[in-house]
Amino acid sequence: MASMVLFGVVLFAQESNTGNKLPSVIIKSLDGNSFNTRDISNDGKPIMISFWALWCKPCKLEMDAYNENYAEWVDKTGVKIYAVSIDDARSTAKVLPFVSGKGWTMEMLLDPNGDFKRAMSVNMIPHTFILNGNGEVVYQHTSYYEGLEDEIFEIIQKVAAGENPNE
Repeated sequence: MASMVLFGVVLFAQESNTGNKLPSVIIKSLDGNSFNTRDISNDGKPIMISFWALWCKPCKLEMDAYNENYAEWVDKTGVKIYAVSIDDARSTAKVLPFVSGKGWTMEMLLDPNGDFKRAMSVNMIPHTFILNGNGEVVYQHTSYYEGLEDEIFEIIQKVAAGENPNE
């Protein structure tokens, strides 16, 4: 019964944020520079933003899956992936060595205070958003299971073609 309630909450969150533009929040790049989330863009092509953390095993599995497919996805759709670590200030120093060790090639951002996470109404991770070429959220999903990356890529392809991914 509790899972049904949670499912309903996730669906409501998906509905309520669809079509919204990104908020303007100052977070950090991996090299420590300030980064305004309003600067997330991709020349009119799809964008994927995925919130994750070092302590989240499903997040790391999801990021591995996305990274494994990233070059092909870029070739076929031009998508750009931003991976946003929500690790706190004590853990952020571990993110760069971890990402480097994994060989992840996505754009990495740090949200140690959770400001961007809160602005995007992220309550559970992993949490993935897909934005259209206008920078509007057109799809979002929480959790990860093996094979989800294939479903996500189908959605990215629809968005790249100018279609509504929810139809």
